[in-house]
Amino acid sequence: MALGAAAMVPGQPALAAPATLIDTHHHFYPPEYQKLWLDYEDARKIPHFPGQVAWSKEKAVEEMDKAGIRTAVLSIASTPGVWFDVGPDKASQLARGCNDYAAQMMRDHPGRFGLFATLSMLDIDKTLKEIEYAFDVLKADGVGLQSNYGDKWLGNAVYKPVFDELNRRKAVVYVHPLVASCCAQLSVGTFPAVIEVPHDTTRTVTSLLLSGGFARWRDIQWLFSHAGGTIPMMAGRIDSFYGARPNLKEFAPEGILGELRRLNYDTANATSAPAIAALLKLVPASKVTYGTDYPYFGLDQMKSLEQLGLAAADLEAIGSENAIKLIPRLKA
Repeated sequence: MALGAAAMVPGQPALAAPATLIDTHHHFYPPEYQKLWLDYEDARKIPHFPGQVAWSKEKAVEEMDKAGIRTAVLSIASTPGVWFDVGPDKASQLARGCNDYAAQMMRDHPGRFGLFATLSMLDIDKTLKEIEYAFDVLKADGVGLQSNYGDKWLGNAVYKPVFDELNRRKAVVYVHPLVASCCAQLSVGTFPAVIEVPHDTTRTVTSLLLSGGFARWRDIQWLFSHAGGTIPMMAGRIDSFYGARPNLKEFAPEGILGELRRLNYDTANATSAPAIAALLKLVPASKVTYGTDYPYFGLDQMKSLEQLGLAAADLEAIGSENAIKLIPRLKA
């Protein structure tokens, strides 16, 4: 298989194969955002991730080269996104600054980066203006959202104008979970991200499903992090409660499981055999993209996938082909 292989030439050193992977779950840290993030964690006595503290544009490219990643689609990390209790105006300004910074990375390193543009979502009018700027000026590849904002998950009616516009644009909407303010105390002794992050993906997917969001916004291409959180394990349970509702076709035209199969999911920090097995029982490999969650986790997670006995064609699809279907601009 081509991924990560070396080209051997008799009598000469092995040459690394051309980078082929596309990472759809790749974080970045503009200086202003980085300072706010570190101050936020210090104030809450949250330990810093070493990879986050050491992040730089140059280091990201160097690590991508080592791991055979041709292109990484940039997105702002999770908790608390661009919402640092600073209010909607400052959050909107911070989103703009992050998007401009990412666009400069794309210009400085042609072909190496894409962009899921950050939206603050705290002021709907400002968010709509940022969508226009991100797509029409920066030529973003999609938008990157958190799973909730102030404990309002994405199926909340307040976000309807935003998703109406994203649907009109046939946008890719990448969703990254966070630790909801309601639920950090439910961590039962773990670091809050261990349990609550995957569960928050499940909450927001379910809110979009049952509110009719997936039925209404048929032209949005959804991409959810970490193999869908706990959705692969919960899908049957959700179906058992809602799959026989008389109004099912109104909020789930293809049925509960059919709607969940229409979504796309990444592999970030979900490459264990049980996680991938559950995901691939729910969706075909054509709905899965390669994601790493860099810099929180390493970029070489394809090695874990290669050990699971997946077909070579499925590995190629996950490694890059499915991302190109979502974002044709990324075709080599």
